[in-house]
Amino acid sequence: MRIVIADDEKLARARLRELISKIGEHTVVGEAVNGSEAVEKSLELKPTVLLLDIRMPVMDGLEAAMHVMSMENPPAVIFTTAYDQHALEAFEVNAVDYLLKPIRKDRLAAALQKARRTSMRQLRQLNQSQDEPAARTHISVHMRGQISLIPAQDIIYFMADSKYVTVRTSTEQHLIEDSLISLEDEFGDHFLRIHRNALVAVNYIRGIEKQPSGRWCVLLKSIDDKLDVSRRHTPAVRRWTRR
Repeated sequence: MRIVIADDEKLARARLRELISKIGEHTVVGEAVNGSEAVEKSLELKPTVLLLDIRMPVMDGLEAAMHVMSMENPPAVIFTTAYDQHALEAFEVNAVDYLLKPIRKDRLAAALQKARRTSMRQLRQLNQSQDEPAARTHISVHMRGQISLIPAQDIIYFMADSKYVTVRTSTEQHLIEDSLISLEDEFGDHFLRIHRNALVAVNYIRGIEKQPSGRWCVLLKSIDDKLDVSRRHTPAVRRWTRR
């Protein structure tokens, strides 16, 4: 099987390479030093298995696994970590197995054999049936068969239009299929509902402005867009801007 190793510790990656070499039958096709890079390597190299540490910078392994599972043909995920308290969370994102460091050769071999038996289609279906974890640090955007990761802290607003939602940053915009309701449930601590079709990041609100029509609009930092505030949400938006 084709394997990508994701761990921020060089010695840990080397140890896994050594064990895989001793087991035989498998090939390490790439390495990653954080969760974001693990997603990128999975897209680029199309491994059969992703050996994924949990505690990593930029994006942790649990969130990386969630993004990987959205791929058309996701790799089987095996977590490798020193923190056993994460075991339940790992299986909630449908990892094939969970290995505690220091990892033994026989335990790794058993996990890889288990991954070989696991249907990738079943993994996707299982993952889609789970409730999505709250507070993602990145949003997955699918573009021409690839996945782009947008840091949640860079998102200025979400705007619903028909069946899609526009994700707006200071430099770009993309369409995603998440519902505005689910995004509000997930990011509600950092975004303010200003209209039935719009959520705005509170850190990007510069103020509000009254229009000649009597309606209000939100003024934003970093971009010139002015977003209408519905009458229903005007009191809440005005209260927030007075803080």
